Order: sequence, then C-alpha cells, then structure tokens
Amino acid sequence: MRLSVHYTTAYHYSEPPRRIIQLLRVMPTSFAGQTVLDWRVNVDCDARLRMGRDGYGNVTHMLYVDRPAESLAVSVEGLVLTEDKAGLIQGLPHELPPPVFMRPTPLTQPGPAVERLAGETLLSADVTLERLHALAAELHQTIRFDTEATGIDTSAEQAFSAGHGVCQDFAHIFIAVSRRLGIPARYVSGHLFRRDGQLVQEAGHAWAEAWIDDLGWTAFDPLNGICTDDAYVRVACGLDYRDAAPVSGARSGGGEEELKVKVRVSEAARQAQAQSQA
Repeated sequence: MRLSVHYTTAYHYSEPPRRIIQLLRVMPTSFAGQTVLDWRVNVDCDARLRMGRDGYGNVTHMLYVDRPAESLAVSVEGLVLTEDKAGLIQGLPHELPPPVFMRPTPLTQPGPAVERLAGETLLSADVTLERLHALAAELHQTIRFDTEATGIDTSAEQAFSAGHGVCQDFAHIFIAVSRRLGIPARYVSGHLFRRDGQLVQEAGHAWAEAWIDDLGWTAFDPLNGICTDDAYVRVACGLDYRDAAPVSGARSGGGEEELKVKVRVSEAARQAQAQSQA
C-alpha cells in the first residue's frame, strides 16, 4: 500500500518556557517491505533540528527552542510504500544482537500475573512461533482496550493485572512474557492504517517484535491479535516504550502545559482520487 502519514504534536503553555529541548523519534527507515518515499519534519517556530541515530538504529532529531514561545507544534508528513511480509522484519539498516532484547526494564519486569501467563503460554504449543501466536491471541481476547485506564509509566504487570490498557500496554505484556520464556523481544512504535475507515487517530500505534531462530525478527500486534502487514508503518524500536517514544524532552519554565496529538493515516491512492473528484 501507499500510505500517507500526517502526525502533529502541539503544545500550548500558560507561560512561555525559556527553553525547550526535545528528542524526536518520528522518522521511519526503509527495509524489506517498507520503502520511505518522502518524509518531512516541520516545526512552527524558530528552532534548531539536529538529525542523528540512537543506539537502537532509530533515526532521531534533537529539537532546540532557545527563545520563549507560547506554543510549539511539531508536524510530520510522509509517504511510505508497504508490503505484507506476514510480520517478518528483514533488511533493517542497523541491527543489534537479539540477546540485547532479553534485558528486563521496569515497564516489562514480570510479576505473579505475568508469570502465570508465561506458564500458560509455554503449555499452549511446542513451537515458538505457535506460542507467540497463542500469546497475541490471548491478549487480544482477554485484555480490554481502554485509553483512560493506564499511563506511560504503567508496567506490564500492572496493566495485565488490571485487565485493560492501550496498545503500549499490550506490547509490554507481550514482551514481558516473551522474555520470560527466553525469547528476545522489543517494543516498536509506528503508525497503523485503519481499514475500518477511521483515518484520524488520537495517537500513534505500538506493537512488539520477537526473535524466532528459524525466521528472525517477527512482528506481532497483540492489541489486534495478528502479525503486522502492509497497514503498518514501523518507525522506532527499543527495550520498551521509553526507548521508542515519538517525543520526549524537557523545558525550562512554561507553567501548565496543554498537549494535543493528531494522527492521520490514509491510503495515498484513495486520497488522491478523493481530491480529484472534489
């Protein structure tokens, strides 16, 4: 598919902050099944952007605003060509050894509830791939999607015990169980084209990738209970959400902060056709 992505993160401050520094992970890379045709990062005020790459291979932009500003909007526009590879992730330009992604983090540390789920997953099948499919299906069926239930600091154990969460929580639980079973797993942030027609979304998407010896990295979306396909745009990865968050940073002053995020993912061919008929 030819997917068009428009992603805006807008901040409004009750008092202009003296300085703003942000780390952006908003630019995808090309690999087998994903070709970035065009991608731009724009800022609506006087700012400096410095492009780089972090230790996980993610493209980064350091954003510096050195003058007081009442508001800040970072917008991303891009066009990506995707193919359905049944979840297989191959040809990434930068890779780390799979054992790196066995490292536990506070957000993916298993507790009693996740330990029980790991035991059930171990008994669900004899083959790693089948176990991971069973795990994704189990989370899809038993965890309720709820945008009000959790926050960015909610751990896998907390979300699973509560029985609800957002895509970030589904990914953390999947990762925690996988690592408990000795399977390297990593967190992925990106975008999802909604085939149900909901083009405008309140946030990006998140899923997980697990290392399978006979296949390599394979992507699972436990929120939807499937492997990723051509509806997904992969942007960044890491041990957990904190390593792959689209935006993180700090500011000096600024009082209260109001944040609005708007994401639009559409099929570019259909978008062009709709515009021509208007």
